[in-house]
Amino acid sequence: MRPHEETAAGTGTRRAIGDEARHAWAEVVSTARRTTTDGLVVGTSGNVSARVGDVVLVTPSGIPYDRLGPGDITGVDLSGRRVIGELTPTSELPMHLAVYRATDATAIVHTHAVHATAVSTLVTELPPVHYMTAALGGPVRVAPYARYGTEELAAHVLRALDGRTGCLLRNHGTLTYGAGLDQAYDRTAQLEWMCRLWLAASGVPGRTPTLLSPGDLEETAAALRGYGQQGA
Repeated sequence: MRPHEETAAGTGTRRAIGDEARHAWAEVVSTARRTTTDGLVVGTSGNVSARVGDVVLVTPSGIPYDRLGPGDITGVDLSGRRVIGELTPTSELPMHLAVYRATDATAIVHTHAVHATAVSTLVTELPPVHYMTAALGGPVRVAPYARYGTEELAAHVLRALDGRTGCLLRNHGTLTYGAGLDQAYDRTAQLEWMCRLWLAASGVPGRTPTLLSPGDLEETAAALRGYGQQGA
């Protein structure tokens, strides 16, 4: 085998690993480790992926993120066929692939964040308690429960994501996507923070949290389109 190539086990498919894929894999590993450091997952739960062309680089199943290195790169095509590496991809691969096929996502972060998972057991939609709800496209829906790793769960997630860039998974966790891993991760962190905020506000005896109107969110969405350093 020539340098910088991998053969997908059992397929005979040989796929060159370019610099873009190697850089993306490093970001996948770094982001996965960050989910553990920030307390969004425990052990090997959750998963992270990034799309490079027609290849999806994804964390492998059952391996602690601090043990992953450049040689553990794992990639599949959009049908789920392994084309890079020897490790088995995450069991949540159907969910990742469904999102990539249906949206313009180039990065996905899935976690088992505590506050978000708690909220997923209480409501069918996270109420708009903060203006950052607009950054996710509107009030965040809760995808109905289905066993992890199933096509049924993937279908539920797609419906919950309609018009949104993030959703909750009932009794399970969160999923957000973005144009890159930094954006996908930021949306995950914002979603967990909003869930924590709603739990704190809704837990005050005798009080009901005030919520933002659709007009409030539309105004914020417009303002966010001009937020940050333009052209940077």
